[in-house]
Amino acid sequence: MSDEVGAAVGRAFRQEWGQVVATLIGLTGDWDLAEECAQDAFALALEKWRRDGVPHRPGAWLTTAARHRAIDRLRREAVGAAKLREAGILAGLEQAGTAGTAAGGVGGAGSAAEEPAEDEAAVSGVADDRLRLIFTCCHPALPLEARVALTLRTLAGLTTPEIARAFLVPEATMAQRLVRAKRKIRNAGIPYRVPDAALLPGRTSGVLGVLYLLFNEGYAASSGADLVRRGLTAEAIRLARLLTRLMPDDCEAAGLLALMLLHEARHAARLDAAGDLVTLTEQDRTRWDADRIAEGVGLLRAAMERGRPGPYQIQAAIVACHATAASAGETDWEQIVALYGHLVELAPSPVIELNRAVAVAMAEGPAAGLELLDALRESGALARYYLLPAARADLLRRLDRPAEAADAYREALALAATDSERRFLARRLAEAEGAGEGEAEGAEEGEAEPGAGG
Repeated sequence: MSDEVGAAVGRAFRQEWGQVVATLIGLTGDWDLAEECAQDAFALALEKWRRDGVPHRPGAWLTTAARHRAIDRLRREAVGAAKLREAGILAGLEQAGTAGTAAGGVGGAGSAAEEPAEDEAAVSGVADDRLRLIFTCCHPALPLEARVALTLRTLAGLTTPEIARAFLVPEATMAQRLVRAKRKIRNAGIPYRVPDAALLPGRTSGVLGVLYLLFNEGYAASSGADLVRRGLTAEAIRLARLLTRLMPDDCEAAGLLALMLLHEARHAARLDAAGDLVTLTEQDRTRWDADRIAEGVGLLRAAMERGRPGPYQIQAAIVACHATAASAGETDWEQIVALYGHLVELAPSPVIELNRAVAVAMAEGPAAGLELLDALRESGALARYYLLPAARADLLRRLDRPAEAADAYREALALAATDSERRFLARRLAEAEGAGEGEAEGAEEGEAEPGAGG
């Protein structure tokens, strides 16, 4: 029973953390308090659900429990409570709390049978709490990196080390960035809302960046036992759909949604029964989701017809080349190389250069790709990014240079952060080390797997 409850709490965290935190921020205006009370609610769930059973609506239970914990905290903090009463906020919180009683509220009473009602007042207009939270985090007063990082922390519940890895920066740097962002929101009085239509265009790039990295973290996790975190990809797609409804004329919003859907269409074929990575060229394409591919291609085509191509649309076009190819051998690598050329011009980055080098290797041969990868390696731009030595290792293997390939696989193995990636690289290393006894099995990715940019 305890294992079942632990699994239920884990699922609830993945599915409900963002909603709980976003609701509390909307009610209290205190970001740190919201996170702390949400954490308390999940800890309380482990205790109460073991005794009383898992509620039918875990999200509503957790939201009300966290709300009650916030009221408790504010009551104990006399100065803060007095200020809130003056503003009428505490009264509003207490009134909202009467909609339902969660176990572990102010008095600690209640059970799984006492499930709270949904707080409909917490969602208004065209957006829900989580979309309001994204636009608040993406206010122009914040640096772009801080906007994305803060939303990943508060909305998705990613830890500071996970976000640091997503940005390829030290953990201490990311921790300081998060603290400064919260302080800026508090001191500048940044409003918690979706901006008016006239202000939306200037705020969209940061929001798209949030959703892009949120999807990336779910599609290829930065650390942990599992390579794929379906809760994050589902949340990113859900929010991207909301954003496209909110901004139906934004080509890049549609392009990003198309990109996500085309990647997610391959989900069933990306991992084997043991949870290990299956490379793009080795995936069973009959297991790809044809409906998602059709939806993604349709969204992309409609966006591109407007004649305003942007980075997300081009990335979606790259993935569409893979998704619509009947087999790996029929992939149009020349078109993919051309698309990466446009992408480098619009949004230059070392990760895009890495993906382009892999595409060049597939279109022109491993030697051409290796030359580009070696130049990227010498630049030091991706010194801690495991996919660079992993890609080099594959090209060296294909060039029949097994000793150098083994060295590169060892380098990649030392940098890989998930168990699935490490198992995959360990197998490739063993093949390279044993290459003298026979031909190693083909391992070309054809696509730098993690990240929506591949």
